[in-house]
Amino acid sequence: MTINAGGTYFLGAGSICRIAVAAVALCAPLLAGGCETSNNNSAPTALTEGPKDTGSYPNLNIPPQVAAKQLSKEETAAKLGELKADEQAQLAKGGGVKPTANPAALNTLARTHGDDTLKQIEGKCDPALDPNCN
Repeated sequence: MTINAGGTYFLGAGSICRIAVAAVALCAPLLAGGCETSNNNSAPTALTEGPKDTGSYPNLNIPPQVAAKQLSKEETAAKLGELKADEQAQLAKGGGVKPTANPAALNTLARTHGDDTLKQIEGKCDPALDPNCN
């Protein structure tokens, strides 16, 4: 078979019909197998017996046990009070939030930071930025 003959046979006007007929012929036994019915009239096991402990983990039919009791509103308030006291102690040690720098200085840094970094990456280092520059 030559390339031209193969091209006209497989890519001709009737090729879609030939492919569809072949697909139906190959898939018909698979589709017919799904139409079988059984004469077993029993109800599904889950509907007749209910949930059972099978010994395997997890059994989603049985509600889990509660691991610990929930905190009451008084206990919650006490725990929050302890956390606030710890926060105040940390702030007194100097662990608080530091004030932000001058916004104008931050804007200048934002404009020049990219160019300075590219110079260092490309090997065109500036001694003012990097004292170890050669």
